[in-house]
Amino acid sequence: MMKAAMVDPMGLENLKVVELPEPEPKPGEVLVRMKAATLNFRDILAVNGGYGKMQKQERLIPLSDGAGEIVAVGKGVRGLKPGDRVIGCFFPLWQDGTLRVEHVMADLGGGMDGVACEFRCFRQDAVVKLPDGLSDMEGAALPCAAATAWNAVVTKGRVGPGDRVLIQGTGGVSLFALQFAVMAGAEVYATSSSGEKMELLKSLGAAHVVNYRDDPDWGRTINGLTGRRGITHAVEIGGAATLKQTMMSMGLGGFIGMVGVVTGPRAELNLPIVAMQETRIEGVTAGSRAALQKLVDALAVHGVRPVLDKAAFTLETLRDGLEYLKAGKHVGKVGVRIA
Repeated sequence: MMKAAMVDPMGLENLKVVELPEPEPKPGEVLVRMKAATLNFRDILAVNGGYGKMQKQERLIPLSDGAGEIVAVGKGVRGLKPGDRVIGCFFPLWQDGTLRVEHVMADLGGGMDGVACEFRCFRQDAVVKLPDGLSDMEGAALPCAAATAWNAVVTKGRVGPGDRVLIQGTGGVSLFALQFAVMAGAEVYATSSSGEKMELLKSLGAAHVVNYRDDPDWGRTINGLTGRRGITHAVEIGGAATLKQTMMSMGLGGFIGMVGVVTGPRAELNLPIVAMQETRIEGVTAGSRAALQKLVDALAVHGVRPVLDKAAFTLETLRDGLEYLKAGKHVGKVGVRIA
């Protein structure tokens, strides 16, 4: 038997730890002893059944991001063995190429059970080996937040030297986007709400940091800091409360990677400005297995390490962890120790 966090019926108040039979790997699968997981805002929505028909609506094991050690392999598995440390892919069926409906419907912790459990079986093509230089908890930070940031900055954004990148706050996606933009040789502009967080952003390589609480017109301020050339790439996290200011910061032909809607799903959009400035707004997801492999390889080469929040939770305190995340008290990725 194994322990697993499960929500049934849907609702954060119904999240509890249960005992389930330990799974056995089928042909082409690997059995992973989960060591660590990390939290994303989408986990809160999934636990509450917020994705509707796109997710399981009963007996859901939540969380999409986890790392662990292979303890057994099924028949036909090649290139993986017991003892290998791995992370699961956010979209297990998306190997490469264009995102398809069947990929979206099979996301971990939503369309299918997630990683908040002591053991889990994965298809052999739905895991990526973890570099020796990263801990299990650091590895668990990669499948959603890091992969989304990589998709926004590298895959879709194609950020390079001389670009000016805007990131918002100190959540997981934003800090990864900052690290990847600096890695690519870009100049990073960031927003935050406290002196301590602003110092962290600077320590990670942000050239300019603006306090959005003290300066509600921060979009114009950031545009001015660029010498009126404007931001070339923005990683939009906030949504309703931030998109207008992001638009104010942009230069001609800029790219906005739409990642999150933390402050709400509906935002004012000045269409003439979008047209006249030739702004490109594109949705960004966690990406394919191929993209995750490139991300992991890049981290190994450049020695970049995820930023982990000082708080860490367990399967038994997972509800507290999700409440902590919802309250916005975190900096970087919030961890869950499983083993």
